[in-house]
Amino acid sequence: MSSNKVLIIIGDATETLDTMYPYYRLQEAGFEPVVAAPEKRLYQLVLHEVKPGWTITKEWEGYTLQADIAFADVNEEEYAGILFSGGRAPEYIRYDEDLVRITRHFFETNKPVASVCHGVEIPAYAGCVKGRRMATVPKCRFDLEVCGGIFVDEPCVIDGNMVSGRTFHDNGHYVGPWIRMLEAARDA
Repeated sequence: MSSNKVLIIIGDATETLDTMYPYYRLQEAGFEPVVAAPEKRLYQLVLHEVKPGWTITKEWEGYTLQADIAFADVNEEEYAGILFSGGRAPEYIRYDEDLVRITRHFFETNKPVASVCHGVEIPAYAGCVKGRRMATVPKCRFDLEVCGGIFVDEPCVIDGNMVSGRTFHDNGHYVGPWIRMLEAARDA
């Protein structure tokens, strides 16, 4: 029996659009998005954008989002897929041993994985990107390549069970193919 539950990985300073767009698209497709974070509590999301005239990303507070479950309490067998959202959170949460365990499960079992923006830092740290083609924000290219991944500057990159985009600007390109992958697995 396949599950309708899909993990969305966040922490404080996770990017708002990277998170909320796929959250609601999953609901539209009949899936249950389950927000997982270091602790079961309220998290502050952020908005990230490189403003005209700036050379680095500017950040503002976005919405807050309640985590449904802590990483330590996740039984990854119960979930059909996973999304690694972007923002600054992945840089900090990637070292969580339970998140590493969860991440490796989805790659080892070939379940649908989505990654956007800085989300790549989590599967990269978990040792899951070697030889994989992925899109990510250009400033995370080094994180991907130093861990053996292949940077592709496109709005949607599909490599096996993984679908990736560069930033929230790519939501309309990569989220649909990932959801179709989830639907195919559910209906198989």
